[in-house]
Amino acid sequence: MTSTNTAGGPRPRPRMPETVADALACPACGHPLTAADRGMGCAAGHVFNVAREGYVSLLTGATPPGTGDDKAMVADRVRFQQAGHYAPIGAALARVVARETTDAPFVADVGGGTGHYLAHVLDALPTATGLTVDVSKFAARRAAKAHPRAGAVTADAWRGLPLRDGTVDALLNVFAPRNAEEFARVLAPGGILVVVVPDAGHLAELRAPLGLLSVDPRKDERLEKSLHGVFEPVAVEPLRFTLALAREDVATVVGMGPSARHLDPADLDARIAALPAPVAVTASTRLHLYRPR
Repeated sequence: MTSTNTAGGPRPRPRMPETVADALACPACGHPLTAADRGMGCAAGHVFNVAREGYVSLLTGATPPGTGDDKAMVADRVRFQQAGHYAPIGAALARVVARETTDAPFVADVGGGTGHYLAHVLDALPTATGLTVDVSKFAARRAAKAHPRAGAVTADAWRGLPLRDGTVDALLNVFAPRNAEEFARVLAPGGILVVVVPDAGHLAELRAPLGLLSVDPRKDERLEKSLHGVFEPVAVEPLRFTLALAREDVATVVGMGPSARHLDPADLDARIAALPAPVAVTASTRLHLYRPR
């Protein structure tokens, strides 16, 4: 029987493979989630809405202002990603997951935004399924439709991941915060954590001319500290490539990052207009591979 909303129309259904939905857990009590008349619910009676785009809203409590990407930041992210500028990052993630997992892995991207990197991985692994977890509803709208073998939920990883224990074979974390204990809890025995962080040279050619926030030179050290005692480092892979960016691409890459919240739009536009076109910009990141201790 099809459930209905208050207006009498059919309720949205989760846009995800059944195997992905089976891995979801109630963020309030940890019980498994199943389809319910009003969305998705658990045996304890907690019920969560399914958005019309197909993602499941599993946020609990109020999220602090400025948490997650807003509509404009997500739009910038989509434009930049669809242009292929960060395709080498997606290719590297796909290569590592294919090498380190067995058949039909379940891949979760925490802080995965629009689902772009997860889609890269799933394209390379035709038997894999996946889930994007992000606090932003604007990102989740995109992520829910990013790949036919993936789903999306909104959730705050700091309050706990809405996934059952030991269900994830590969967990991705690209330019996003990390909750080590929760990552370890949801990873299956033998599972892997793949973290991508920028290094000090990332977008270096834009930082001084545009007044962008700098990358913490101790980022690797802080990463190791955040995972210490929970994860064992396995390998580190530098990933460095050059982008040829038009001025509109520069505006986009700035808009999708944290500096967007700190810059005066008119001043930024003037600074971008003064750049050469195109401008050669270095993408400099490090891919870290971990396994739970």
